[in-house]
Order: sequence, then structure tokens, then C-alpha cells
Amino acid sequence: MTSDELRRYLEDRRVLVDEALERYLPGAGDPPKEIHEAVRYSVFAGGKRLRPILILAATEAAGGQMEQALGAAAAIEMIHTYSLIHDDLPAMDDDDFRRGRPTCHKVYGEAMAILAGDALLTQAFILLSLAPPGDQGESCGGVYAQTTAEARLRVIQEIAQAAGSKGMVGGQVVDMLHEDRGVDLPTLQYLHAHKTGALIRGCLRVGGILASAGPEQLDALTQYGERIGLAFQIVDDILDLEGSLEALGKQVGSDLRKKKATFPALLGIEESRRWAHRLVSEAQQSLAIFGDRGAALVAIADFVVMRRR
Repeated sequence: MTSDELRRYLEDRRVLVDEALERYLPGAGDPPKEIHEAVRYSVFAGGKRLRPILILAATEAAGGQMEQALGAAAAIEMIHTYSLIHDDLPAMDDDDFRRGRPTCHKVYGEAMAILAGDALLTQAFILLSLAPPGDQGESCGGVYAQTTAEARLRVIQEIAQAAGSKGMVGGQVVDMLHEDRGVDLPTLQYLHAHKTGALIRGCLRVGGILASAGPEQLDALTQYGERIGLAFQIVDDILDLEGSLEALGKQVGSDLRKKKATFPALLGIEESRRWAHRLVSEAQQSLAIFGDRGAALVAIADFVVMRRR
């Protein structure tokens, strides 16, 4: 897949994810409108939609249809956005900008921002629990197509585990506990693998589950997700030092000011880059089982390590 083909691929799927989010989120005017305005302000502030796109790409790589995964993709973006809203709060990273706009708490206040994050997390699981249209004895209007009840349960469990205290939340805890303190490499790997990597790994596994992937395929997707999840955060650490507000849509240098535990702080920028490139190469090698169907995931791995925002 060429760079132009990847750009079109990412843009086409970003549009599909945004359409799904528009469809599944409450309207801005739905009461109480204050919370729904705050939710939509954060969700539709922009963003790459990388995590939901990974679900779609993994579904297709494992032989499924992208339409099977759009609901789960929208749910993952809701959870990701909730995590960003809370991450930006004064009690956490205390950031004023996200995706080039003032953060949710700067516009709507801290209390409403907390509740907006809570609402998004809850809405994601409402969405994930909906049955396909026509399931006997279950509600119609669901987000899944050609998916068994067992697979839907596995998806819910997978995402909940990735987002919880042994996943993303746990990583955030370790991040906060190690601000302004020394950290060794195993702890740093744990932090990144959970705070960022767990949800990315979950996206790949969810895509495989929705496509009824076999054990070998699911293992390959898991290996890919673990490696690009860690690579993604390493690149984020580097961009915090070398990027700009205009490119990133958020303030740069905050990790250094807050003495955060990062790969560049521990290993230096060049060694961190080598780590990221090695992880991406390993991620791509794990996709051999998918042949040409894995081309999008191969290209996305390159995008992760070469991105500038």
C-alpha cells in the first residue's frame, strides 16, 4: 500500500467512524443538553480515529466485513475520548489544549468534563450490548451484523479488560505515581503497555473476534497490537519533545516539565527511535499469516512510527 493509498484508506474510514459516532451518540439538544454538548464537543474535535480504524482493519484482515465492526469501532472511540477528557483534567495532566482546541474542562468546567467522560464510557457499553436487528427476544437496532451472542460477549469482556484497572486505567495510575521519580525500563514498559498499549491491543483482538478469527490469527493480531501499541507511545514521547502545538493540537514539552516517565527521558531520543522502529518491524512480521489482507495493517504500522502528530 503506497502512502497515497494509505491516506485515502485512513480518511475513508475516519469518515465512516464519524458517521457511526453521529448515529450512536445522543444529540446535542437531548436533555440534559449540557452534558451532551460537552460529549460531542470532545468527540468531534477531530483526531485520527486510529483505534477504531484498527478494529476495522483487523476485521478485514481476518476475513470479515468492515460493516460488522463499525459499532465496536464507535464504542472504542468513545472510550478513547473519555480517557483524553479525564487525562487533561487539572488533577491528572492539567492540559489546556487537545486536538487544537481548548480541553473539555476549559470550556465546560471540571465537573461537566468529568461527567462527560463518565457518559462516554457508559454509552460505549450500551452500544456494545445492543443486539443485531432481528435477534429473537432481543432489542432491534443493534450495531452488530452476523455476530453471535458469544462473540458479542467476548468483545465486551475484551474492551472492558483493556480499559480497566489492569489495562488503561492501571497504566495511568503507574504514570501518576512515577511523576518526578526515577523509573526503570521494566516499569516504563509496563506503564506504556497498559496506559496506551492495552486499548490498542484490544482493538486488534476485537476485530479478530468479530471476524471469527482462528487461534493463530488472533495470536498474530495480538502480537501486532502489543508492538504497535508500545511503538505508538514511544513516538508520542518523542513528539512531545520535537513536535509543535500546531502539528499536535496540544501543548508540547509537558512531559519534560512534569518529569514524566518516558522513553526519551530514560534512553534518549535516538535509542527511543530505534526501539519504535524495531517494534514496528516485529509487528509487521507477525502479519504474514494474513497475506495481502494484512496490507492495511502493515501500512498503518509504518504510519505509527513516521507520524508527526
